[in-house]
Amino acid sequence: MKSLWKCSVCGFVHEGDDAPDKCPKCDASKDKFVQLSGEDAEKIYKSDRTNDIHMEIVELSGRIARLCEEGIKLDLDPACVELFKRAKNEIWVIKQRSKAEMETHMKKGKW
Repeated sequence: MKSLWKCSVCGFVHEGDDAPDKCPKCDASKDKFVQLSGEDAEKIYKSDRTNDIHMEIVELSGRIARLCEEGIKLDLDPACVELFKRAKNEIWVIKQRSKAEMETHMKKGKW
């Protein structure tokens, strides 16, 4: 496993044997990078897939919301429209839950 280096200015995480000469995000110099401990690096590697899953849930939520809006506009009948409205509200909750979890991951350095 390669080392992970975190920019102390912007939080960008670099993977490599050494810190980069400058930060790809904020252009901070090499001396602004701190090598992460093995435990912190392991958290980032382990959480990589769950972060991807949460991002996909957020993306899919947008697609589902657009489908619900289309169903609402078609206005087939009141019961159908009500189901689309409820689904749109429920998908909002699902989307926000995943976004909140990603924020928690970032605050814990698991990004």
